Amino acid sequence: MKIATWNVNSVNARLDTVLDWFTRAQPDVACLQEIKCVDEKFPREPFEQLGYNLAVFGQKSYNGVALVSKTPLEDVRRGLPGDETDEQARYLEAVTGGETPVRVASIYLPNGNPIGTEKFAYKLGWMDRLRAHAAELLKLEEPLVLAGDYNVIPNDDDVKTPANWMNDALFQPETRGAYRALMWLGLTDAYQAADGAPHGYTFWDYQAGAWQRNNGIRIDHALLSAQAAERLKGVTIHKQQRASDKPSDHVPFEIELDL
Repeated sequence: MKIATWNVNSVNARLDTVLDWFTRAQPDVACLQEIKCVDEKFPREPFEQLGYNLAVFGQKSYNGVALVSKTPLEDVRRGLPGDETDEQARYLEAVTGGETPVRVASIYLPNGNPIGTEKFAYKLGWMDRLRAHAAELLKLEEPLVLAGDYNVIPNDDDVKTPANWMNDALFQPETRGAYRALMWLGLTDAYQAADGAPHGYTFWDYQAGAWQRNNGIRIDHALLSAQAAERLKGVTIHKQQRASDKPSDHVPFEIELDL
C-alpha cells in the first residue's frame, strides 16, 4: 500500500498538476493539505473518475485537508479533539478499507509564526492536542499513519542552513521538543526509519531561488504506529514534482507498507 502526503497549496489552482501526479504515481491513499476551499468546492469528480473515494474537511481560502483513497473511507473524524472552539480545518482522520485496514490522518499543523505571538501559542497548543489524541489512537493497537505538513524541522540535517531558521517557529526548541514528545509515544518517523539520509527536503520556498539552490527543508512527515512501522518497506520523496508546471512549494512524500 502506497500512502502519500502532499501540501498542494490550493487544489483548484493546481488541479491539472495534482491530477497529473495522481495519474502517474497512483497512490493507494493520499493525505492532502492546504486545499484552500470549502467542502462543496473540492473537485470531487476528477478524483472519482480516477477511482478514488474522498473525505474532505475544507475551509474558505485557507487551510483545509482531504483524504483520497482507492478503497472506501470509514470512521471519518473531522477536526482534532481537545478544543471545540477551534474552527481551523487542519485534521482529518479515517480508516481505509481492504483486507488490512489502516487508520490514516491528514495533518496540517499550524505554522506558528511569528514566535512570541498567539499564533505560536496556538501551534504549541495544537501539538499538545495532537499528542493527546495520538496517545488514544495508539491504544487501539492498529496500523496508524499520521501524515502531513507538520511545519516542524526536526533536526539540523533537515535544513540546508540551520542558522537561517533560528528565529522561525518551525525550528524553535519548543516546537522540536513537542515533535519529539509525539514520537516518544511510540511513533516512528517513516523517513528516518527507511532512509534517514540528511537533507531529504520536502519544501522549497518560492522566493530567492530556493529550489534552484536546493535551499529546502523537511517538514512533511509520516509518523507510524508499531503495527504500521513493522510493515514499512520504503519511502519516496517525489522531488522533481517541484520542477513541474505551476508547482506547489511542497512535494509529495510517499511511504510504502507491506499490506
